[in-house]
Amino acid sequence: MTKSSGTILDGDSRPEGVSESRRRGSEGAGTEPRSRPKVVMYATSWCPYCARARELLEQKGAALEEIDIEATPAARMDMMSRSGRRTVPQIFIGETHVGGCDDLLDLDAGGGLDKLLQTGVTNDE
Repeated sequence: MTKSSGTILDGDSRPEGVSESRRRGSEGAGTEPRSRPKVVMYATSWCPYCARARELLEQKGAALEEIDIEATPAARMDMMSRSGRRTVPQIFIGETHVGGCDDLLDLDAGGGLDKLLQTGVTNDE
């Protein structure tokens, strides 16, 4: 059970504005599933930077919890409190605040995104 913006999430029942993207590239057959860090992205439905970040995370096989800050107004305050920023997207992998789309793309270009998605730890930690 996860608590998000004052709403308890249990199983697949999610409040309006919270979705989970399709899972691609999940663990291979015959291997035990690994516990991967939770990936959360605060976004809006119309933001092109959100779409680009979503696309990259889905290509990497991340199970993405997307929180629409327009559909859930309290989520905007939660996002600003957690990130210190007002713009979308704001991406968190595990307890690490990645930042926005450009930050995510830079992390991927530097080779750190795959490790962070696997372990929740960046090369800097």
